[in-house]
Amino acid sequence: MSVPLESVPFSELLRRPTETAERLARTRALRLRRRDAADLVLMSAERAEAEGEVVDLTARLLAGLARREPALVRETLPTVLPWMRFLPQGDAEQMTDEFIATAEAAAAVGSTAAVSQLLAEWRRTAEVHADPDLHRILAAPSADDFGPVTRPTDE
Repeated sequence: MSVPLESVPFSELLRRPTETAERLARTRALRLRRRDAADLVLMSAERAEAEGEVVDLTARLLAGLARREPALVRETLPTVLPWMRFLPQGDAEQMTDEFIATAEAAAAVGSTAAVSQLLAEWRRTAEVHADPDLHRILAAPSADDFGPVTRPTDE
């Protein structure tokens, strides 16, 4: 879990840009809250480059370890991701295999987005297995046709 960022309204950056930017000297980054859009993060370019370098190194190191010692990853991953304990054994093995392959590919392209997506999807699967009522409902066969699905629109 990450440390919460100091948060300021986006309008503060617009009204007092120098004072707002000076706050970066006291914190690693500022979360700029926006009312009608996604929040933004403001940090120094030096800090962003340093964090990116650490993430890249960590991803490549993890991919190398996973490739060399997959059993170690299989043993360790449930202690790092406790929600994996709700997955059935076969799903936990599949998740680990997908994690290793995705981490390696993500390190090769320099993007962690695919790893983040994979973890979110498997965490949701674990949540279903953790709730017996929800699992029963979702695992039950359905003979109903719920009709056509509309194509998502780009927002």
